[in-house]
Amino acid sequence: MDTVTESELAIALARQGGLGVVHRNLSIEDQAAEVDKVKRSESGMIVDPITLPPEATLAEAEALMGKYKISGVPITDSDERLVGILTNRDVRFATDYSRPIRDYMVADKLVTAPLGTTLLEAKEILHRYRIEKLPLVDEDGHLRGLITYKDILKKQDYPHSAKDERGRLLVAAAVGVGENGLRRAEAVIDAGADAIAIDTAHGHSKGVVDTIRALRARFPQIPILAGNVVTAEGVRDLAAAGASVVKVGVGAGSICTTRVVAGAGMPQLTAVLLCAAAGREYGVSIVADGGIRYSGDITKALAAGASAVMLGSLLAGLQESPGEVVIREGRSFKEYRGMGSLSAMKGRASDRYQTAQSESASPDISGKSVPEGIEGQVPYKGLLKDFVFQLMGGLRSGMGYVGAASLPEMWEKARFQRISRASFQESHPHSIIITKEAPNYQLSIGRS
Repeated sequence: MDTVTESELAIALARQGGLGVVHRNLSIEDQAAEVDKVKRSESGMIVDPITLPPEATLAEAEALMGKYKISGVPITDSDERLVGILTNRDVRFATDYSRPIRDYMVADKLVTAPLGTTLLEAKEILHRYRIEKLPLVDEDGHLRGLITYKDILKKQDYPHSAKDERGRLLVAAAVGVGENGLRRAEAVIDAGADAIAIDTAHGHSKGVVDTIRALRARFPQIPILAGNVVTAEGVRDLAAAGASVVKVGVGAGSICTTRVVAGAGMPQLTAVLLCAAAGREYGVSIVADGGIRYSGDITKALAAGASAVMLGSLLAGLQESPGEVVIREGRSFKEYRGMGSLSAMKGRASDRYQTAQSESASPDISGKSVPEGIEGQVPYKGLLKDFVFQLMGGLRSGMGYVGAASLPEMWEKARFQRISRASFQESHPHSIIITKEAPNYQLSIGRS
């Protein structure tokens, strides 16, 4: 969703062990750039560090460091030999940003290390010389990698980070169907995307099946998340086409009006139960997408057979999500909209909700959309790491009540009980005026 996940939130989420899906309501180039920012945000060893030539200006260096949020750049010549390094402190008091980097970079007595240097060895070198960046060079002086002190600290600070084999954070990217979707997929995979999410409202369709097959043929190793579906038949067909993971949910999202506008959908828990059973039969995992309002809903979705959940509104109010914080009646909010809302359908993701009405519209209403979503505001929730801590704490408690130490145990031991409306109301705080909200329970979330 374009009000939920871009590079900043994807980075924060991966550091907590999650996977962000960068939305596709961007140009292909901009989406690929967002993916690239995530992949370059940290690494055990940066094997393809960003560099500049000594002839580049300070203005170019400042722009590059600002774009990737880095504090320094290795300087190489035309043969990729390391000739210097430029850091923030080298240009702290510079006034003429048209001057070349060579006038400011550190070129003498550069501290380097050979390829194969371990993180522990690098940490000792960085500490010994009181530096923050350690270039790795071959025997001819060519730059072959970079280890930074920040990356070493991040490994200590975020022990549960979701990373690839090179120590970079994991990130996925959303694509549509057809040739445009395939072009987008190729661009984001080239930028480093670890998975592709085919982003459509109705996943059990020929367009999605054909796109999965084409992606699987071009990229046999890339994980493909496809959806959304709510039936066993949908899971079967997407799995047969080559999907690795199937997203389940139609009309369950807080901003979705599909069930009201189109009369289509299925209760989310029922859909997850049905599709999870089919997933086990056809060898694919299930992601429950939509309807998550509290940490307890994550517990229920996983107990029903899902391997993961996809979050939208819960993350939209976080500091790292796109958009500015707005103040309304003394409280902080962030904008949030469904991809089926009118404003979102005017963007590049308009094909997510293809309707028969738009295809057969008469000339006097051509170009108009039939929305299946709304837009609004969600309460500001602060930093992602603090919010995810609450979500995971609730999930751990739920699994503890069931007596499950793992997801397979959860699937085996969990039982569901149908409850009445009175029981539902009893489950929430009642018979009291709440004067201080808990960090994991807010009145403004709404009850229905």
